[in-house]
Amino acid sequence: MTSVEQARTGEARSAQPRSRGAGLFRAFWRWHFYASFLVIPVVVLLATTGLIYLFRFQLEPLLHADVMKVEQPAGLRAQPYSAQLDEVRKYLPDATVVSMTEPSGPDRSTVFSVDTAAGPRDVFVDPYEGTVLGSLNPDTTLSGGAILLHGELMMGRVGDFVIEVAACWAIVMALTGYYLFFRGRVARARRRAAGAAGAVLRSRHGRTGAVLGVGLLFLIVSGLPWTGFWGEKAQQIASSQGSSLWSEDHGALSDPTSTLDESLPHSHNVPWGLGENEVPSSDPSEKGRSTADVDTAIAVGQRHGLRHPMTIALPADDAGVYSAIGYAFQDPGQERTVHVDQYGGRVVSTYGYSDYPAPAKVVAQGIALHEGRRLGLVNFWATALFCAGVVFMSVTGPLMWWRRRPTGPAVGAPRGRLPLRATPALAVLVAALAVFLPLFGITLAAVLLLDQFVVRRVPALRAWFNVAP
Repeated sequence: MTSVEQARTGEARSAQPRSRGAGLFRAFWRWHFYASFLVIPVVVLLATTGLIYLFRFQLEPLLHADVMKVEQPAGLRAQPYSAQLDEVRKYLPDATVVSMTEPSGPDRSTVFSVDTAAGPRDVFVDPYEGTVLGSLNPDTTLSGGAILLHGELMMGRVGDFVIEVAACWAIVMALTGYYLFFRGRVARARRRAAGAAGAVLRSRHGRTGAVLGVGLLFLIVSGLPWTGFWGEKAQQIASSQGSSLWSEDHGALSDPTSTLDESLPHSHNVPWGLGENEVPSSDPSEKGRSTADVDTAIAVGQRHGLRHPMTIALPADDAGVYSAIGYAFQDPGQERTVHVDQYGGRVVSTYGYSDYPAPAKVVAQGIALHEGRRLGLVNFWATALFCAGVVFMSVTGPLMWWRRRPTGPAVGAPRGRLPLRATPALAVLVAALAVFLPLFGITLAAVLLLDQFVVRRVPALRAWFNVAP
């Protein structure tokens, strides 16, 4: 065959329309490529802050050992929590104590959360000596800053929307990534066997993504209830149907004329003789006098089977209650709050997982898995490896592009258009995603309009983005 015939044969082959599979592959590759520009910076930040939050119980005591860790003197027992509370009030007389959390171990301090004019503080007390060790702003600690970044990029509502948009496009990146992984496995194997440059890195990127994709999709779905747009709208829909995404404990009110419960241990320092007496209410000056305290709430919680360490939310006013919250870190099914009357120490009401609406139960379990605490160390280390894998994927993806980037004025994106008209199932999938995830639909419409009316009409932009005709 002559060179002229070979050229004509090549032209004939190039003139033949690509198969639908080849068109989908290049189109999906293009969408995967451009979605990564928005997704990668956000998911790297989320993975990094997620790792910090995951290891917060290990990191914070190391960073703040002077206030978080204590030594138990031989033969010395812990002071009553009411006495420790008095020390906190002396330490910050103008602050409002919101809650108290028991020490998580014999070498840990008691934590009191307070509100001050300058913002929230966590005050740490040596439970044995009963002395204040110091205080921290919970929002400025390493894990506190990580939480703020993880939730809203420290940008409020705008940051929340940015994260939600990135989460929506992460779904697109994951789905297109799976298509590329399975559709291109033969070509990757051929390149790897031939020793092509970057073939090993591409294979590792694909294999890691195939494992991480499931976890990424789960974390996105389980994180959606927290978002400011999707979560808020979903909660409105659930509320209109008489349900809720969240557990909504409306609390309880204390009764100033309630009687003291004589079955309680006498840690609340109420004289035994007053055990059946009503708290005086005839005198307005004494009507708001509280006879129960944090030790009462601890005793009531323990009697009702709450797990240690408990958190006790203090009454906000004369009608408030002590709310004892049990430690249910690894099992949301054990979540329960016991509301204790601040005057008589009786149980006003209880609220727990069994009282949650069905959507709230699902969300509670999803949050526990999302935070790596539902299945013990298996969930913990799986989440840690997932976060590390996300960082790996976010590095290898741009690295593969950098190695094959063009030398001319172009970003090097694959050329291809989604054949929506020829692929009804794909059109339905895209439409379903746009309806289920409104911010994805809005940004998708914006991208398509920008592509149609700006990029395609400006030659420099058309060349830069490698737009298909």
